[in-house]
Amino acid sequence: MTARAIVGSAAVCVAAVCFALGLVVFGGCGSSSDDGTVTGDADSDAVQVIRSWADELRAGDVPAASERFAIPSVVQNGTPPLRLTNRRQVEIFNQSLPCGAKLTDAISSGKYTIATFELTERPGPGECGGGVGDSAKTAFVIHDGRITEWRRVVDQDAPTEPESTTPVI
Repeated sequence: MTARAIVGSAAVCVAAVCFALGLVVFGGCGSSSDDGTVTGDADSDAVQVIRSWADELRAGDVPAASERFAIPSVVQNGTPPLRLTNRRQVEIFNQSLPCGAKLTDAISSGKYTIATFELTERPGPGECGGGVGDSAKTAFVIHDGRITEWRRVVDQDAPTEPESTTPVI
């Protein structure tokens, strides 16, 4: 192989690597929502951590999603706050979530980033079932690029259905 062929091959390899890196870097710049946007005023770094966590969990990659959490961290999903002190506990928590989620909105509220998700099915145990398409909110605290708090938020905007179809007299 001539020197010119080696340099040409190296240039092709460099171009391919740059293209692949561009896909990785810029592929995450959009949102998880169908139209490519996440609404809200939240810090973009916090949004990126939350989006990455949601995308990894929705894809069934529990270990990768779990790496987004700091050790220790606090979670609260209809329970009193639970302090997770090792990676295995974080993986068990993430595995326990039956739904995947697409990030659609993120707003700042004090130290919290309140994220709104559209629920989806995901690989792994459990089924989202009738929850698919519903929205859910979670309050996150992000510190140094890691989730330090994950707390389910009651969605005040969710429509409520009457408990009965009989008329109230």
